[in-house]
Amino acid sequence: MDNQATLEKLNTELKEVKREISILRSFAISIAGKDSEGEYRPEFVREIVRASKEKATHKFTTPEAFLKDIENA
Repeated sequence: MDNQATLEKLNTELKEVKREISILRSFAISIAGKDSEGEYRPEFVREIVRASKEKATHKFTTPEAFLKDIENA
């Protein structure tokens, strides 16, 4: 198998893995959206998923620094 064929095969497999991950993510969100009190609002779940993909704006180094930042908020 030449390099081009190998790359094409890997790209095809990667697309399939991405599709499966998307399906699993959708399933996980549907499970996470339920609890003993009922279901979470879909817009809330979407917002949490979106926020989890954002880059962190701050890194806490100690518990004390974390509490100080909360007090200042």
